[in-house]
Amino acid sequence: MNKKRTFKDINEKIKNGNVVVVTAEEIIDIVDEKGIDEAFELIDVVTTATFGPMCSTGAFLNFGHSDPPIRLEKLTLNNVEAYGGLAAVDTYIGATEESSDKGYEYGGAHVIRDLIDGKIVTLNASAKGTDCYPRKTLHRDIKLEDLNEAYLFNPRNCYQNYAAAINTTDEPIYTYMGTLLPNKGNINYSTVGELSPLLNDPYLKTIGLGTRIFIGGTTGYIAWNGTQFNTNATRYENGITKTPGATLALIGNLKEMSTEFINPAVFKKYGTSINVGVGIPIPILDKEILRGCAIRNSQIKTNIVDYSVKKLSKPVLTSVTYEELKSGQIELDGKLIKTAPLSSMKKARKIAYILKEQIEKGEFLLQEPIKNFDLNSTVKPLKKEAK
Repeated sequence: MNKKRTFKDINEKIKNGNVVVVTAEEIIDIVDEKGIDEAFELIDVVTTATFGPMCSTGAFLNFGHSDPPIRLEKLTLNNVEAYGGLAAVDTYIGATEESSDKGYEYGGAHVIRDLIDGKIVTLNASAKGTDCYPRKTLHRDIKLEDLNEAYLFNPRNCYQNYAAAINTTDEPIYTYMGTLLPNKGNINYSTVGELSPLLNDPYLKTIGLGTRIFIGGTTGYIAWNGTQFNTNATRYENGITKTPGATLALIGNLKEMSTEFINPAVFKKYGTSINVGVGIPIPILDKEILRGCAIRNSQIKTNIVDYSVKKLSKPVLTSVTYEELKSGQIELDGKLIKTAPLSSMKKARKIAYILKEQIEKGEFLLQEPIKNFDLNSTVKPLKKEAK
């Protein structure tokens, strides 16, 4: 008989101070030493985490009304364009938007960082003027504390798995996976492997709408499935995800965040992105969930994809494990090629330990999803032009 726990059971143990929490790295040795049955009796929660560039990130901001009032139709923050098509004094600023004066060296990600750090950000806005919003221009220096609301809302974070990138041409190419050297000169990858949240819950049994998470240094929530949520195309091998599949839409209070766990990333000749730190606790409700959390880098595979091919569908050169990628080099076609992560294992590990401590201290309760995600969701390419 497969014994089961509930979220309520585990939250009671958190409140009583007798919950047992380990990280997704620590659980591996425990399962090796004690086996699944004994480890299940011992462990209540496994913490997972990731930290790396997540381009589909941004923030909703509310400035409050000026006097006389204005409807912000065109606006910039430190010369970075923000979206003006929301009510009167709401905006959304995307992390990858570039500034008009500094280009990709300063973008929306830097505005978000400067706000979190308490720096002054300059708002410039214009409007046509209406009877109810007569003002036509506005210039203000603002800080995060001046805003009514400021919350991060990220449409697509935490890819379940992501392909590694290589370049087979004779010239370097500049991508969101970093600079790829010519003639298969390097391989870049962007997943922390066995610590990564959705690799530890491949069938999304405990991660869903409403799940409480760590994001950017504070508590946040999973607001929806992420965009490009492609679970129908997910490939599994012995219950382990091999391909990109699930993604998550995340939300959290910008006023409580720290730039230790959310900060800009700049990719040469490509553009601005942002590093986001996310931690997700996985309640060990049954032994199958525990088995999912006991995966190791030697079992997790990803594809090496040729990013020099300028088509949506790019050729896969080979499949490798994260143990091989993390070794610093792999052999491909008789050549030793250097590998490098875009994600930070050090930061991800720190997040997993912080989340572990918060749960142990009773500061972080688990939230059962109010809705599980669709495992048959598909992603379509942009509709072709009619001929």
